[in-house]
Amino acid sequence: MRRRRHSQRHALSTLSEINVTPLLDLAFVLLIIFMITTPLLENSFNLAIPTSSTTSAAVDPSKVQTVSIDRESLVRFNNEPVDAATLTTRLTEVKRANPDVAVVIRPDRELPVQTLVTLMEAVQRAEITKIGVATQAETR
Repeated sequence: MRRRRHSQRHALSTLSEINVTPLLDLAFVLLIIFMITTPLLENSFNLAIPTSSTTSAAVDPSKVQTVSIDRESLVRFNNEPVDAATLTTRLTEVKRANPDVAVVIRPDRELPVQTLVTLMEAVQRAEITKIGVATQAETR
């Protein structure tokens, strides 16, 4: 009896299995990405930003009043030192004289937020609706 030799051609067969190593690498990378981004998503808020069909008109520089406050909570209205009660009355007078008045608040960088909020409440009590907060661009 003669034995048949199997040639190398018959020994090669097609691979019908999938190599899962790259698939597992991809799965672990995606898992790490989701683990990093999930805490960030939990702390975010969904905000509906209001829109308007009208554009805001440019403010005349002569109608802009400046209120600045420094680190020691010294309030200045157009570079004149004032206290909180005097500021409200001065802002009310300016609003009465010019209904389109705008106020720019210039806070110090180290100022506590509560002090800025108190200052903004004084502007709100004077019924001034055009308010801006002056900032500086960060230098890198």
